[in-house]
Order: sequence, then C-alpha cells, then structure tokens
Amino acid sequence: MLSKVFPIKLKDGMQARAEEIVREFAPIGPGAEEGTLSFRVYRDPAKPDYLLFVEHFADQAAYDAHTGSPAYQELIAGQFAGTILEVVEIDHELLVAI
Repeated sequence: MLSKVFPIKLKDGMQARAEEIVREFAPIGPGAEEGTLSFRVYRDPAKPDYLLFVEHFADQAAYDAHTGSPAYQELIAGQFAGTILEVVEIDHELLVAI
C-alpha cells in the first residue's frame, strides 16, 4: 500500500473555494477509482487557509491512475492548484493498522 500525506497552505481567503473543489472531486475522482483505498481531507478549525490530505492507494500504479484521471487534471491540477500557496508531498509506509 502507498500512503500519501499532503499538508497544504492555501492562499489567504481560499478555504471555502478549496473545500468546494475537494467536495466536488471526491466522488468522481477517488470515489470512483478502484485503486484508491481511502481519500480524506481534513481542515483545522484553528488554522485558516489550510487543508491536510491523507490518501491511501493500492500501489504506485493506482496513484498514477488517480493523478492522471480527467477529474484530477481538471479539478485538482487545474482549479485547486490555483488556491494553493504551498504544498508538501510526504510518502509514508504503513507500520501498524487496526
């Protein structure tokens, strides 16, 4: 399994727009992808203009299919990218799960 974590600092005042895009993307992107095991986006009520993506994929091929999908290209690489000030991509390996 491939785990990805993305802490994302949004441009000032872009929280609502970014959340709108993510809500639109979730069911037609990761929600429709066989190799996407989970797709979770968190906001921090104490930290405006910030989102945390936590995603799990079956393997690298599933992640590549996810990022290559038309929904991802239009909504995330396209519209959502315009809301971002800074993003960090962190790969993780699962150690323990219950």
